[in-house]
Amino acid sequence: MTSTPTAATATIDPATLEALVGQVITDAGAALVVPLGLLGDRLGLFSAMAGRDATTAAELAAGTGLSERYLREWLETMAAAGYVTYDGDTDGSARSARYRLSPEQTEIFTNPESPAYVAGALQNLTAATRMLDRLTEAFRTGEGIGWHEQHEDMFVGTERFFRPGYLANLTTSWIPALDGIEERLRAGGSVADVGCGLGSSTVIMAQAYPRSRMVGLDYHPQSVELAQSRAEAAGVADRVTFRVAPATDLAGQYDLITFFDCLHDMPDPVGALRAARDAVGEGGAVMLVEPMSWDRVPDALNPLGRLLLGASMFVCLPSGLSADPAAGLGNQAGPARTCEIAREAGFGTARLATSTEVNHVYELRP
Repeated sequence: MTSTPTAATATIDPATLEALVGQVITDAGAALVVPLGLLGDRLGLFSAMAGRDATTAAELAAGTGLSERYLREWLETMAAAGYVTYDGDTDGSARSARYRLSPEQTEIFTNPESPAYVAGALQNLTAATRMLDRLTEAFRTGEGIGWHEQHEDMFVGTERFFRPGYLANLTTSWIPALDGIEERLRAGGSVADVGCGLGSSTVIMAQAYPRSRMVGLDYHPQSVELAQSRAEAAGVADRVTFRVAPATDLAGQYDLITFFDCLHDMPDPVGALRAARDAVGEGGAVMLVEPMSWDRVPDALNPLGRLLLGASMFVCLPSGLSADPAAGLGNQAGPARTCEIAREAGFGTARLATSTEVNHVYELRP
């Protein structure tokens, strides 16, 4: 009988070993750069560098009132990561090194209206890792971690992360992909935005369809409070209402019910969709926006899949296990399982209406 070699007895290929160690070094460096990039966002360093000539750490310190020594190290770290551009020096020293932001770096770190804006990702991914101790214990107990238990940076960072994509796609391609819904909203329809968070999706729809009425629901009181302030600042508070409520608490009938990047976080996604099914008016639809996902494991083994799976481990899966019935979908349920859940909830039609590089958009009809 031939036995399978164990890790202790199997032959190690030196080239494979070296490549794996190199990959860990690359990943470890990236893990450190993300929170340091967030630090630059918090301190306004990217904004301070945008649109100006190359600067030394001392010049940046003079302009921001921050420590030159810390800035010297931060600039070099960001240059090594490619987040800022090294622009030469006079004597080869870190003191005289000059740095600038390229137009592309300026775009992704300082323009919140751009689809390429990444500051929110730096914020919510850094917040996610603060839960490592809780996650360690959750592996032992199988218990979940509620969305509301995340660090406060998670809520603001998530809105900053998703809003650029909503600005770019929500009213230009996602809603138009739903049969007959845009016409209803232009004429004056009703929308329920379930799991609205800080309300960016709700506000964007209210701005695009001024004749329609919107209600945003979220179980997290602090998010709802911020959503209301966002609506007031955007001048749409007269046609947008936010309330603290679970996903199952949908009163009335709506032309459109939306779930933006949230269904997979819910412990009872079938119950949430069942409530939506009951609240869809005649001829109405549910638009379900979910992170890009794949039905087969091999298809998810790519850079985007790695990012999404990692985020799911820290946030989505624990949230989905945090209350009964603890469905624990995670963000990689895949189109087949997502449509299956919709049919379990009573929808007769569940189809993939459109996609972007990072999202699937589903149309659900009774």
